[in-house]
Amino acid sequence: MVPPKKSLAKVVMDYLSDAGVAREHMVFSNVGDKVLVSMPVKVASKALNTEFALFRSTQKNDVVLARITEPYHLPTHVAEVVSFVDDIMRFPSLDKIHLGKPELDSSNLRTDTPSPFNSCGSRCAGFTTPAVLSERYGFTSPMNSADSSNSMAVAEFQLQYYNTADLNKFSQSCDVPAVTVQTTYGGNMPSYCTIYPSFCTEALLDIEYIKAVASAVPLTVFYSDNYSILNWINKVLSLKNPPLVHSVSYGNDEVQQTSAQYMYSCNVQFMAAGTRGLSILIASGDQGVWGRTGVGAVFNPEFPASSPYVTAVGGTNFRTQSVIGPETAWNCGGGGFSNIFARASWQSKAITDYLKSSSLPPSSYYNASGRGYPDLSALGGLTNPYCIANGGLIGVSGTSAATPVVAGIVAQLNDIRLQNGKSSLGFLNPLLYANPKCFNDVNDGSNNACDGSYGFKTVNGW
Repeated sequence: MVPPKKSLAKVVMDYLSDAGVAREHMVFSNVGDKVLVSMPVKVASKALNTEFALFRSTQKNDVVLARITEPYHLPTHVAEVVSFVDDIMRFPSLDKIHLGKPELDSSNLRTDTPSPFNSCGSRCAGFTTPAVLSERYGFTSPMNSADSSNSMAVAEFQLQYYNTADLNKFSQSCDVPAVTVQTTYGGNMPSYCTIYPSFCTEALLDIEYIKAVASAVPLTVFYSDNYSILNWINKVLSLKNPPLVHSVSYGNDEVQQTSAQYMYSCNVQFMAAGTRGLSILIASGDQGVWGRTGVGAVFNPEFPASSPYVTAVGGTNFRTQSVIGPETAWNCGGGGFSNIFARASWQSKAITDYLKSSSLPPSSYYNASGRGYPDLSALGGLTNPYCIANGGLIGVSGTSAATPVVAGIVAQLNDIRLQNGKSSLGFLNPLLYANPKCFNDVNDGSNNACDGSYGFKTVNGW
């Protein structure tokens, strides 16, 4: 563990001790720039000079959070060394995953041989399956073995659990090797998947498809009741040997974050992850340019996808429904330009060339000097939803589906490198933008927020 700066840490620790917090309940992050404090609400109210109340989610009754009802205050000498206090303000956005069965043109389905779109059985006819992904993206399937040092992970929050019965059903229905989770941090309640199937949809999607792509690579699940990207990455970095690839299908708009300081603090951890050879892939969101906040005076970029130190994954559809071939941008896929983070040097040319295109939204809607995202995309739209096992076999879609697929491919690439005595890929973005010819160029469609309004159109190169 990196020792914190003693002078600054002592100010905070002494203040918390005086407020009644035991030293053993103060845990510093691996980087040494944050302290995780456990204390009763009564003590927290005194330490922060505020009041707390319990709030229950109207969408998921099991989600109960303690949040302040008044602004918090710190003495001047403490405030001078504290950027922000987290997990006491704002509520997480509980996103709804896209469900549904597409209206398919049966003339597009092959009848002479089993179609990849039917490879999970009749219940998933017309859906994207592991066989579809393997044929489209050319990854090895099944992946029979993995280097002993390879690893990958998914992050789950807010009652998104998984159960063995659904994982087994997916393996059997889609003819992929057994889907297993090697390690779980934060616990799991598989019974919820039977009682409340919707609580498990996201986790099962993430697990089933990252393992469908990289079946032999050991998988870790990081779970937390409360949604906090900062707490999640701190947990990852606290491990001696954290997984090399991370798929995260969660996010909120930048304007919905606690503060800019919170996002900057996450960035420090993302940079630390990169230096340790970790690849972090984040879903770009499913609300187009307007984000979860909705239509307004400006577009709403999503965090952590907008961070320059993660790889943001967008969503596409097949240009022709149920035909494995060229792709078009999914009109609900998140993407745009950050209002917090500046354009990264490694994507400068791609953005400069893009901004020369003729079909841009009004300039007042977006920050042309900001970090642009997504960096990569994969199938995720509603045209051919993903087949997953969640109670029964159902269709789901979103960048939440695209992200674990891309993460699984990165895990496969890592395996090739590791078996040849090389390091893991680590922070991906500079490599991606320096080698555009290595990728399929999506040059059709726009992320116009599902409603045909403003959006960013795809062009050759980005």
